[in-house]
Amino acid sequence: MNQPLYTPDILRLAASVPPFEPLPDATGSAEKRSTTCGSTIRADVRTDADGRVTALAQKVIACAFGQASAALTQQAAPGRTAADLQALRASLHAWLTGAAENPGPFAPLAPARDKSARHSAMLLPLDAIIAAVEQATHRVSLDYARDERS
Repeated sequence: MNQPLYTPDILRLAASVPPFEPLPDATGSAEKRSTTCGSTIRADVRTDADGRVTALAQKVIACAFGQASAALTQQAAPGRTAADLQALRASLHAWLTGAAENPGPFAPLAPARDKSARHSAMLLPLDAIIAAVEQATHRVSLDYARDERS
């Protein structure tokens, strides 16, 4: 018998995404949209001097799998750099496409693993957060260079 696509775990995670409140002192912000499904994620991040995520806010307009992935990403992002998040995204992509067997923190997404049309929605939260952290890192680099010239 087939397992239902929207499991109680998926629905619980989807419902657990906190309401979006922009971070007033965000160091980076980015919005990404999936051309495949139309899902949109906005990520506001605050990073420390080492480029590690210290706070994250997400505006999530996505299917239940995109929402569930955003919830899992919300839990996994603190303390990570852009490089860490890129490695996490690569790991999730490899698992979704069958190139890896370890889902890491994304195991609850297993019901949609064989639904390739859902993959972009599940990767989107990481894409948005990576872009926001990269923006924050770039901004810090520019501020540092400006201070050095002064």
